[in-house]
Amino acid sequence: MTFAIAFVASVLGLRLYIKVAMRNKIIASPNFRTLHSSDAITSGGVVFSLVFFSTIFYFWLTEFLTDEIFYVLGIGGFFATLLGFLDDLFNVSAIKKIIFHTILSGWAIYWLELGIFLDTNWIPHSISIGLSLLFLVWVINAYNFIDGIDGLAISGATFISGALILIMIITNNSSELTIIYFSLLACVLAFMIFNWPPARIFMGDSGSIFLGYLIGTLILLTIKNSDVTVWTWLVIFGYFFADTAVTQLMRLLLVKKWYMAHRSHAYQNLARITGSHLKVTTSIIIYHIVWLLPLMIFSIKLPDLSMYASALAVFPAMLFAVKYGPLKSSY
Repeated sequence: MTFAIAFVASVLGLRLYIKVAMRNKIIASPNFRTLHSSDAITSGGVVFSLVFFSTIFYFWLTEFLTDEIFYVLGIGGFFATLLGFLDDLFNVSAIKKIIFHTILSGWAIYWLELGIFLDTNWIPHSISIGLSLLFLVWVINAYNFIDGIDGLAISGATFISGALILIMIITNNSSELTIIYFSLLACVLAFMIFNWPPARIFMGDSGSIFLGYLIGTLILLTIKNSDVTVWTWLVIFGYFFADTAVTQLMRLLLVKKWYMAHRSHAYQNLARITGSHLKVTTSIIIYHIVWLLPLMIFSIKLPDLSMYASALAVFPAMLFAVKYGPLKSSY
């Protein structure tokens, strides 16, 4: 019932938003970074993120969710969306965005007492918190980086939320986070209808920053709770991790102003070369389902071998990023 309500609310909300956005000219115009030839409605992520917030707000009121979970995923997610929406409208400077991402990440770590290495005695607590902070900021930006062609970022969020539900089923886990996963899946599935190539609407930073914050927080939280291991997460996030990490490293080595805005990710170059967002997005979805999903199940069933599963998940995507990444781009 929760899934159906969130899905229908997102669809209806998006239909209404399209009318409002057209009337108020909330659009994204083509520029040197984009792979679109005409204006398009943007900031649609504000709809599915607000539906998600409303859903978990209800579960918090009915005491299905703890205060800490709501403060982090609800309040934190809301402010992530707000920042993204303001950026879509007013083009917030990169420095200001990084500062806000850091504050947002600090909010999550404070409430959940998260730390990647908190259980490791030989790493000081302060260093663990610092690494967690850097990690969350990186994931927020990484998810923003992959929202460059129709359907890619939202299909990735669909796979991630669906994979987390499957993990809960396989491990017979009744975590309160299951509500979060179903709510997120409903919201992003609804948006994918409108964002599927050729996209009728873009999520904008209001969607990508929200998803990056939410996914990054869930990574740390599920690892802390022993719901999902680091290796299994590396499988689930394998393509996006490989693409962003390799692209950033290659630009650092090859491009003088590596920190500037660009469109040199492998998926962007391949979409430009083939002239089709649909082919690239569909191919990456197939990679997730045919390759990453079985490896994810393997990593759960045989945890002693999960490190090898993560290597198999990331390696082909890294080769793809090397072949079609910055070397194939002039930006």
